[in-house]
Formats: sequence, structure tokens, C-alpha cells
Amino acid sequence: MTSDQVVQMIDYNNKIIKEFRDNKGRVTGQFTGAPLLLITTIGSKTGKTRTTPLVHSTDGNDIVIIASYAGGPRHPAWFLNLRNNPEVTIELPTETFTTTAVITEGEERQRLFDQQSAQMPQFKEYQSKTSRQIPVVVIRRP
Repeated sequence: MTSDQVVQMIDYNNKIIKEFRDNKGRVTGQFTGAPLLLITTIGSKTGKTRTTPLVHSTDGNDIVIIASYAGGPRHPAWFLNLRNNPEVTIELPTETFTTTAVITEGEERQRLFDQQSAQMPQFKEYQSKTSRQIPVVVIRRP
């Protein structure tokens, strides 16, 4: 990704974050009607908080997020941050809480990936675009 593309993505994410917070989780455009959350991680290099909008699914009371980076060759920054410091803050339309994120493995990872990609088929496409195994993260409510 070029530095211009990174700046564009940050600007786009900041617009979604503002809209999410201003409208109790409702956003327009590409993510209209999508199950969105905001995840705030602590930067692994900077120590600063970073907030990212993500789509999610649920598994019982747990929240599931996928670190696809649209099938890019590297993991997204938010995932690298939580891998180094799993304490995250989650903002949903009706609640905000801090908890510890859990990176899944093996059969649990596959089950949750398959479950979310059945609802959001783009995740299968993203996995086919990359040689890395796309991580699946579980957020358990406190």
C-alpha cells in the first residue's frame, strides 16, 4: 500500500468512526446495514490508542472478527496491535466495554471463519487471495 493509499484509508475509517458514534452505530455508504463495531487497540510500536471500524458476527454471546485485510499479504495493524496487547475496547451501537481479545486456532478458528464467511462471502474471497491464514479473533463480553 502506498502512503497516499494509507492516508486515504485512515481518512475513510475516521469518517466511518465519526458517523458510527454520531448515529448510534448506523452508517451509510458501503457499510449500510452491516454489523459494525469499533475496536480500539494499543499501538504495538507507538503505545497510542488506535480505533478501527470492523464488521463482525456473533457466536452465542461472543463477538467474532476476522483479520482479513481484504486478502492482503500482511495482517492488518489492528490485529498486530492486539496480538501484542490483547486488551481492547469494543464499541457497539448499544454498549462499550473493555476486554481481552482471544486469537483462535485450529478447529475453533475454522468453525468461526466458516460461520462468518457463510454470512459474508467476501471473507472466502479474501482467503483465496492470500497465502497467509487469515486470523479469527473472539471478543468475549466481560
